Amino acid sequence: MSLAELQAIEAAHVIPSYARMPVELVRGAGTRVWDADGNEYLDLLSGISVLNVGHCHPAVVEAVRAQAGVLTHATNLFYTAPAMRLAQRLAESSLGGKVFFCNSGAEANEAALKLVRKAKPGGEVVVVHGAFHGRTYGALSATPQESKQAPFAPLVPGFVVVAPEAAALEAAVHEGTAAVLLEPIQSETGIHPLPDELLRAARAACDRVGAALVFDEVATGMGRTGTLWAYEQTGVVPDALTSAKALGGGLPIGALVTGERLADVFQPGDHGSTFAGGPLVAGAALAAFDVLSDPGLLASVRELGERLREGLRALPGASEVRGRGLMVAFDTDDAPALVRRALLDERLILNATGPSTVRMLPPLIVTAAEIDDALARIGRLLAAVTA
Repeated sequence: MSLAELQAIEAAHVIPSYARMPVELVRGAGTRVWDADGNEYLDLLSGISVLNVGHCHPAVVEAVRAQAGVLTHATNLFYTAPAMRLAQRLAESSLGGKVFFCNSGAEANEAALKLVRKAKPGGEVVVVHGAFHGRTYGALSATPQESKQAPFAPLVPGFVVVAPEAAALEAAVHEGTAAVLLEPIQSETGIHPLPDELLRAARAACDRVGAALVFDEVATGMGRTGTLWAYEQTGVVPDALTSAKALGGGLPIGALVTGERLADVFQPGDHGSTFAGGPLVAGAALAAFDVLSDPGLLASVRELGERLREGLRALPGASEVRGRGLMVAFDTDDAPALVRRALLDERLILNATGPSTVRMLPPLIVTAAEIDDALARIGRLLAAVTA
């Protein structure tokens, strides 16, 4: 089936909620993908930070193959070993409390919102400008971006939006605050790390009034910043965190992980999900965990992230280079056009998060040679613009 035929089917039968690139991908391996015509692409997006282990990692493929032949679904009315083992591993690798499974980052944040509201009934949730927590109603209400919220008003009440500044956040937290919800690094708006000062202020303010501090680590977790969890580099420990994207090694799974204080707030019947933590996706997640928790890989993420940022800083036409680990962005004129040319002319997959921002989220298994290759391709694209 040709690309034109696929596009005709989309026009006739698919709700137009995505602006797709004019390429049909048919195969992936490691840091590479191939289209229907056999063209090879270097992927610096990882399915938007989903494929931290790379495309079709052999350990994940084998885990899925083995589990698919035994048991794919059981519901949470029964025990399965993959789910219990994954919960243990998530808790022990982070906050030491308990885990609620779901199917996506938005669902994980919805679970977090219900958790903090049950812990402190009727309490407000403080969020900061530039945040993105998902597109379901609670998560969207926590995402103060006019273009995303306005078409779907009225939203869920009880959210307080402040500037991403320590003083503003401290002033917004009071006895009626249930939680502060933050991304350690804001990803969807162009890779903007929140200052450690702000995170420390949030921790102190929550402690002052008995509110919960929740970190949205959907994009920053599972090794993306060079530690398993981004909060490990900040010196600030939240009361709960959310995870998804790379957690499943390419399969859809999300999780809310608590510290001890919030571990027993939910009781049977308070929340649920039909598919959540199923044996197939939990098995894939366990395999991905083995890969992404390797100290050598995490050290490489830190080193290669610095190599990528330094290389970008040396390129004329790239400005405001920023990020942590292999979570990197830079500004340039007409980022969407550059990203499109990168795909079609240089066979390089990047992402524009706005009119001037290019985002890069390479698989964490990327090599130094591939980073240098990507920099050369980006350099040619930028040179063509400035020529």
